[in-house]
Order: sequence, then C-alpha cells, then structure tokens
Amino acid sequence: MIIVGKRNLIFCASSLLIAAQLMRSVSAQPLWQGSRIFDGHRRCRHVPHRLEPPLMIPYGRKPFHNVHCPKCGTSPYRLQALPDGLIYKPYLAGPKESRLSGSVFHSHDGGSFYDATLGGRLGLLRFGTQDPIRPQGFQLDAEGSAQVRLDIPDDIDVRSVDFRGGLFTTWGDRYHQTRFGYYHISSHLGDEFLIKYPEFDRVNYSRDVLVLGHTIYFCENLRSYAELGWAFATEISDPFEFQMGLDYAPNYATGIHGAPFLAINGHLREEINYSGGFNMQAGWAWRSQNNGGLFRIGFHYFNGKSNQYSFFNEHEQYYGFGIWHDR
Repeated sequence: MIIVGKRNLIFCASSLLIAAQLMRSVSAQPLWQGSRIFDGHRRCRHVPHRLEPPLMIPYGRKPFHNVHCPKCGTSPYRLQALPDGLIYKPYLAGPKESRLSGSVFHSHDGGSFYDATLGGRLGLLRFGTQDPIRPQGFQLDAEGSAQVRLDIPDDIDVRSVDFRGGLFTTWGDRYHQTRFGYYHISSHLGDEFLIKYPEFDRVNYSRDVLVLGHTIYFCENLRSYAELGWAFATEISDPFEFQMGLDYAPNYATGIHGAPFLAINGHLREEINYSGGFNMQAGWAWRSQNNGGLFRIGFHYFNGKSNQYSFFNEHEQYYGFGIWHDR
C-alpha cells in the first residue's frame, strides 16, 4: 500500500492541508457589502427592498432567507453545477464522515495516536438557492476519504486505514433536510503493523451501504439528526447501523471572531450487538462566508467500540485535541 509506506508524508500532508484551510476560513473580509441580491434572483417591485437578502451577513446577525414573490413568479431556485455549500451538512461528531481533519489523543490503555481524515464532500449539481451557508433545494453530492490512524510511540507507524466513498441525493428547506444514497467502506491494516505483529488476526472488513438520514433545525444554530444504514453487501460486518446526534454550531459567516460549537454523536452497529460508540466534541468554530465551510478546533472524547474497523470489536476510550474542516 502506497499510503502505508509513506507514513511521514501522510502526517505532514494532513497538517499542511489543515493549516491551509484555516488560513482560507478565517481570512479577513469586509462584514458588509451593500445590498446586492444574496441568491442571484432578479429584483422584484412587489418585494420591498428591505426584504432582499444581502450578500454579506454582519457578524452576530441572523441570515436572511430567500424571497419568493407569488405575484410575478420570481423564484430563487436555479440549476447550478458544482455549487458552493451543502444542503445536508456532515455530522460534526460523526466518526466516519468524509472531511479534512487531524486529531491527537491518549487512550485509556496508555497509547497515543494521531488520526487523520484526508477527504471531503463535494456538491456536484443543485437545483435550488445560491446561499452557500443555508442552501435550499435538491442536490447531488459525492464524498471520499482515507481515514488513517498512526501509532505515535511505535515509530508513528500506520496502524490501519479505512477508505470510504459514496454518492448522495439530498433535499432541504430552512428547517428540514433529508439525504439518501450509497457509500462503500473498507478497512486495511498497515504494513508495518503486520510485520511487527504477525500473529494479529487480520479481518477483511467491508460494507456497501444504502443510507437514509434526516435532520431538523430547532433554531438557526441547533439541529438534531438520525440516520439508518443497511448494507446489501458485507464482509465481517452485519447489515444494519444507526446513528443519531446533536450539533450546535454557527450557521452564519462568523468573520474572524468565530463562535462556540458542541457536537454529540452515537453510532450503533449490528455486528457488535447494537453496541457502538459515543463521541463528543466541543470548542470554537469559524464559518466561511464564501463557500459555507466550517473550520473547528477543540477537544473530543470517545468511548465505545473502535471506529477503525480493522479493530471493530475492541473497546476504546480516549480524549484529545483535534481540528476539523467541513464543506
């Protein structure tokens, strides 16, 4: 495996990518930019000027939403290729979401590890609004990531890596979002780990999964979610999985100031008798006004079965510090 033989390159590349995203997310930009139309639809004489959503949202203010005029048929919906932002946002504490992240943590058995996720999610096509932060409409998304774990005391060897890729259709309005789609995930042990521990019983864990998820916003910055997954092709794993959680994070352009976030996730899997893992993250976050990206730094805590699926039946408890970026 190329990715295994280049453990130092993985460590450096993930750190550089995350640093670059931080510079992009918190770059200084003006907080107000006149009264240009936010979502690109034409002006309408029936809608008062004061109701037209501005291009920029002043720090601390609730974002305006898209205006529809029933008198002349003005609609904010447009067909867009490679749109900015996501209608169905990733679960902030979801341990297997495709994103760009890195975290260092200490486990209850004395080990220290570095986890890096190199990937993300991309909007391919949207019929909806052009708001990059809270878009509405229909969208097709693609995702992909390599989720790597490095053993710090053991020469920073690659312990394992999970590969995930998928395709999703999403729909959403101001308060509700739904997604349905497919993803594949497979887990692989590192070459150095197998050389040092030849007696380890390697498993060929893989899943091809159909998922259905739904989120509800209680207010601008607080949402809950639940998702059911059913695998139609498996090795080692069983078909069903279920996850649920809460996310509190800024849903407006924060500027340089940022805002607090809190994320909680529970993930249950059939192959471990519907046990699973509890994951919690808390810290500070910045939301980009240009593409809706969310950059976070903070602490995280995990307790449950390992989310590195080569060790799917092993219990882990750890705490540490992480940085995460989601589109």
